[in-house]
Amino acid sequence: MIKLFYISVCCWLLAGRVQAQTKPLTIEESYQLARKNYPMIRQLELIAKTKDYSIENAAKGFLPQVSILGQATYQSAVTQFNLPVAIPGVEFPTLNKDQYKVYADVNQTIYDGGLVKTQVKSYEANALVEEQKVEVELYKLNERVNQLFFGVLMIDEQLKQNILLKKDIQLGVNKIQAQINNGTAFKSSGNTLKAELLKTDQRTIDLQANRKAYLDMLGILVNQPLNDSTILVKPQMLTLSDEVNRPELRLYEFQNRSLDIQSQLIDVKNRPKFNLFVQGGYGRPALNILSNSFDPYYITGVRLNWSLSGLYTVKNDRNLIRNNRESIQLQKETFLYNTNLNVKQQNAELGRLQQLLATDDEIIGLRESIKTTSAAQLENGVINTSDYLREVNAEDQARLNKILHEIQLLMSGYNLQTTLGKNIE
Repeated sequence: MIKLFYISVCCWLLAGRVQAQTKPLTIEESYQLARKNYPMIRQLELIAKTKDYSIENAAKGFLPQVSILGQATYQSAVTQFNLPVAIPGVEFPTLNKDQYKVYADVNQTIYDGGLVKTQVKSYEANALVEEQKVEVELYKLNERVNQLFFGVLMIDEQLKQNILLKKDIQLGVNKIQAQINNGTAFKSSGNTLKAELLKTDQRTIDLQANRKAYLDMLGILVNQPLNDSTILVKPQMLTLSDEVNRPELRLYEFQNRSLDIQSQLIDVKNRPKFNLFVQGGYGRPALNILSNSFDPYYITGVRLNWSLSGLYTVKNDRNLIRNNRESIQLQKETFLYNTNLNVKQQNAELGRLQQLLATDDEIIGLRESIKTTSAAQLENGVINTSDYLREVNAEDQARLNKILHEIQLLMSGYNLQTTLGKNIE
């Protein structure tokens, strides 16, 4: 019973694994899995952590700032009291030329001109820019998925057509073999068809090898165990507009927002700041300069800090921001220009393929009719095997052309979708 239980469990696990491997895979799932599996996606988590650490550090600007300082000095002269007339009973001390003090300075910000708040906005804006740069790189995975996914679909259709071709050739083999048996045809005629039959087997081997290579690469992208039994779901044709919605456009938008925050920082840094401060220490002399002994002391009050040196560069700082904004606008215009060119080209390709498909069925119908007639003629000895093979191959080529046009049309639609930015996950 125990052995039977273990065998049942193993069979259940194996069945689950096989089922997982043979589960149909859609192109939308491929986009999502490729994005999830790509190592760069972990960069988003690092950017988020960096933003949190930076914001937390900026917020600590409102905490009391404590400094410990100390100094020991020797000066060439000290304060002396030289009165023209001596006062009986009064003796002024002589201060030492070596002086010492150790003190702590505590500052509490009252008004920082909005510096901390603006810094927080700057860190958030920069994080959005960095995250969107990652999104731009992740979006490029869709192009790779398209190439591999539709490559497999193309091979699948070619394999199906190869089976039909093999049936047609086998039909010819059967007909000519009957004639050979009756002595009305040469054996070489049958060998010609059998050689073509072997070629179809070789073609199958090549196609299956290519399919495995494509599936292996797609499996690496999506991090899934894809094998010969994997089924890729043929997607539906898309209906698209010409509106561009790529992640690059959001990147340019976030970069402009970041420049807005940088412009605010220029104003904030040139505003006055007010602090409460407390300074306490121990030294000689302390606050009483007439005392020649070590004493503790403290000072408290309000401090104004207004650095005017930033006004020297404020004009150039704004010019730099304006230049950066113009550079971003130029990049955006160039991107849209190139994207629209690609869209025009891809739309023209879609139109070409649609026109070709409109006549593919008619060509196939004519070729099939000719092939059927040729099969009857071969059976009656009117034509030879070479003539029959020529018509079979012509029909095969017509069907392959339709397969090629159908998959190319689908792939062109999804490539256009990728160019426009419609499948951003």
